[in-house]
Amino acid sequence: MKPVDIYGNVFYNEDCITGAATHIPDESVDLIITDPPYGIKGDKLHQHYNRDENFVVDGYVEIPEAKYADFSLAWIKEAERILKPGGSIYIVSGYTNLYHILHALYQTNLEEINHIIWKYNFGVYTKTKYVSSHYHILYYQKAGKSRTFNLESRYGTCEKTEDGRSLNYRDREDVWIINREYKPGKVKNKNELPHKLLKKIIQYSSNEGDLVCDMFLGGFSTPTVAIGLNRRCTGFEISETMFRAKTREIDQSNVIKPGFMVPELREPVIKNLENQGRPWTSKEEDYLLTRYRELRQSGQNKKDTIEIIGEELGRGRWSIEKAIKKISKKDDNRQS
Repeated sequence: MKPVDIYGNVFYNEDCITGAATHIPDESVDLIITDPPYGIKGDKLHQHYNRDENFVVDGYVEIPEAKYADFSLAWIKEAERILKPGGSIYIVSGYTNLYHILHALYQTNLEEINHIIWKYNFGVYTKTKYVSSHYHILYYQKAGKSRTFNLESRYGTCEKTEDGRSLNYRDREDVWIINREYKPGKVKNKNELPHKLLKKIIQYSSNEGDLVCDMFLGGFSTPTVAIGLNRRCTGFEISETMFRAKTREIDQSNVIKPGFMVPELREPVIKNLENQGRPWTSKEEDYLLTRYRELRQSGQNKKDTIEIIGEELGRGRWSIEKAIKKISKKDDNRQS
């Protein structure tokens, strides 16, 4: 099929290796999110967690295991080429051929940021071994410029749970528990990434207007979320039946419009830490020690004391705790 343009986002019914080489300029993509074929005969699997396969589109293209290593290196090299310096790539992989994905990445100049574990519901049932209920998400960057990572895009660093734990810290831990979406009664690919997972990646690793690319579009979940969050998007899907079905679905949808997911996003509570990262002045250090002692003597606990001083000085908790230890040690040395 010819390329399809939806809201200025162009999608290609082509193999991603030759397609990217033909259509995508060097260093033009801000973020790549992709879920390549797993190389486990997915085209032969006709029963998937008791779902009605009548809604699963035929034409899933699998990669033979014997070709998986060369295939992985070829598409990852293209991904490296099109990614901007400072751009990020997230690759979802099962464990069967994880070795080949990692080996291909090691043959590039892409740099590892995190190896994330995505824990999902309803793993593959087994009787003679442990149930497999996770995927790997390999998060890498292309060096050369500062990487986009929107620290407080989902939760402010000041936000706490009811028991006083950091919501931001919890959201950024490298084990993600996100259920898969089954979309009963809807046309779907063999395997699709949930919108919740894609929202998280796109919020942290891109900004509005950035170009997001999916090398293996599948069920077009990545474009749906990228468009919904006011990002641009492009990508490739080799299956004509899937490409035709999903581009038509998005193009004719009364819901999938640029920015349609933005009103659903949680508004993080962000404190103004205007001095975060700046060197401490002697005046600030004197104020910090005096104020800390004053608040503690008045009956404030340590946690509340640090929070009060943080608001007054425009600095984060860890910066203040570190400064208190440093200043106290200097003070003790002077007295001794």
